[in-house]
Parts: sequence; C-alpha cells; structure tokens
Amino acid sequence: MTSKHVIATTHTGSLKNRFARRFLRSLLKVKRSDRLGTGTGTGFQSNEEIRKRNAQRIKTAAYRSMACVVGPRKNWSRALLFKLRYRARIQGAGLRKRCLVSKKKRVLRKENKVQVISREPSRADNLRKLVPGGDSMDICSLLDETAHYIKCLATQVKVMESIADLYSE
Repeated sequence: MTSKHVIATTHTGSLKNRFARRFLRSLLKVKRSDRLGTGTGTGFQSNEEIRKRNAQRIKTAAYRSMACVVGPRKNWSRALLFKLRYRARIQGAGLRKRCLVSKKKRVLRKENKVQVISREPSRADNLRKLVPGGDSMDICSLLDETAHYIKCLATQVKVMESIADLYSE
C-alpha cells in the first residue's frame, strides 16, 4: 500500500541529477534544431548573430530545465515558466514588445500644488526584482523563495561547469 505522497517524496535522483538530465535533453534539442535549420530565421546571419542566438537558447534551456525540475511548488519557478511561455508565444507570433519599468512614485498635494516624490527602493524591493515572481510576496515568503532560488542557481552553475569541463578535455 504505497500512496502517491510516498512515491512523490522519494525521488530517484537529486535536484542536480534531475536538472542535468533535463538540461542535456534541452541541449540536444537545440543542437538538432540547428542541424535541421529550424529557428535560424530568414536570410544570412553572421557568426556573431548565431553565437548570440545560441547563447540565448542555452540560457533559456537552463532556466526552463531548472523551473521544470522544481515544479509548481515554488513561486519563482511558476513565474519563470509563465514568463518563458509568454515570451515564446510573443516570438512565435512575430511580435516584439519591450517592457518598460517605471519607478513607483508618490504624489503629494499641498495647497493646490502637486509634487512628485520618487521613493528609493528598499532592499526588499531590490530583492523582489531579482527573484522571479517576487513582486507579489511578503518578506518572509520572499526570503524563503530567494534561498531556494539561490540554491537552484548554484546547482545550475555546477552542472554547466561540469558539462563544460567534460567537453573541453
């Protein structure tokens, strides 16, 4: 009598192993699409353009792999997957939009005069900008998500370093 909860908590591999497997599969897809010529766009591209495009595709594959391995348990992974899906949908439609970030401003009204005062962002506000999905979290949840996000980024760096070391020999 094994329940789903017991099976779900006993993963066969660590976070690092699961990320490495998923990331390598994503890299194979990138390599196959390059070989088949899909995703190259129209016209001729310089080596610099090709290098930039491949770097962006590897970065996206790394983020998507890590967010998929973590799953929907963490806010940052849900926010990152949502952002990647939205970006893919926009690029698939051929539309380019730039996100404009505006500073939060507070308006003071004194004797029929309007003064605009921009406030300095706090450390928590700066942290909210760095962690995906952090803008909608309270400080306690933000710190917990940040710790997990940093742990996952460190794992991502270790895996990518070991792959680079393996192929550079």
